[in-house]
Amino acid sequence: MGVTIIGAGVIGLLSALTLTDADHQVTIVARDLPGDESQDWASPWAGAAIFPHPDAKGHSLQVESFKYFWALAHRDPTSGVQVVKATEFYNDRDDDSAVWYKTLVPQYRRITTKELPRGVKLGFTFKTMTVNPTIFLPWIQKELEARGVRFIRKEIKDLEEARRITGNEVVVHASGLGAFDLAGDKDVVAARGQTMFVETDFDELMMLQGTHYTYIIPRMHTGGAIIGGVSQERKLDREVDDKLRSDILARVKDLSKERLDSVDLEKSSTKDIVAFRPGRKGGYPLETEGKVVHAYGFGSLGYVYGYGAALKVKELVECVIKSRDALRSRL
Repeated sequence: MGVTIIGAGVIGLLSALTLTDADHQVTIVARDLPGDESQDWASPWAGAAIFPHPDAKGHSLQVESFKYFWALAHRDPTSGVQVVKATEFYNDRDDDSAVWYKTLVPQYRRITTKELPRGVKLGFTFKTMTVNPTIFLPWIQKELEARGVRFIRKEIKDLEEARRITGNEVVVHASGLGAFDLAGDKDVVAARGQTMFVETDFDELMMLQGTHYTYIIPRMHTGGAIIGGVSQERKLDREVDDKLRSDILARVKDLSKERLDSVDLEKSSTKDIVAFRPGRKGGYPLETEGKVVHAYGFGSLGYVYGYGAALKVKELVECVIKSRDALRSRL
């Protein structure tokens, strides 16, 4: 069965993977493709740490994604996925009762109160993965092309245009922020992110969440890490905010317990990154609408949900096909 996917971000690409696993013929139609460095799509700029989230819905989707990236890191290191030690801190809670994934992640350990940084109430360590999108996205595109997936570079104006281009009835809509126009979904909202790539041998994944969030994410095969962060809803400024650069660096140095004190914004090799996360008020829709399967609105958690969402997309596509076939058999 032929299926069209709109969007070549992590959700669209992983959906193509699960659909080809089920022997569907897939065509991806997208304005941006792996290797592009436009600010107008999020997947290449994501921190892409596989951090399950204690307060986000869809636990089963996060579990499946964790399992996928864990297996991939061990099976094929050329994919840009690596296993790392992770440390997660919270300043807005003092117990781990909401940390549902403590039975999922390997080597989970609570950090004692004495070991916690200033102002932090809860901390724990475990093993997880980081993904380097500049390696992973082209890698998965190559994998998909080997399976016969076609890629068409095209900015479409509506969902019907994707059908006309490919001739496929069933469409998976994974356009991220494009859903504001393509699906007429006014709950779609952009969240501006600003991060920096810095050269460092710091090889641990660290995250502080709660009243704000600060992180250090090592980048495989780069000799550096992504540091951040900020989430500014509805702010669409594409220019780098210099005050924010200094603020991020100060927070990161505090988080790393001085292990990044050698980083100097004037002297160190850095790259500023400004991009827009594809969020949605009320959360992501992962559902059918006629012969369309919607899968967008994952915000900063696209990689965290990625493979689990893709499995759900495959399930929904097959429901659409069965319903269509049942309708035709009655005619």
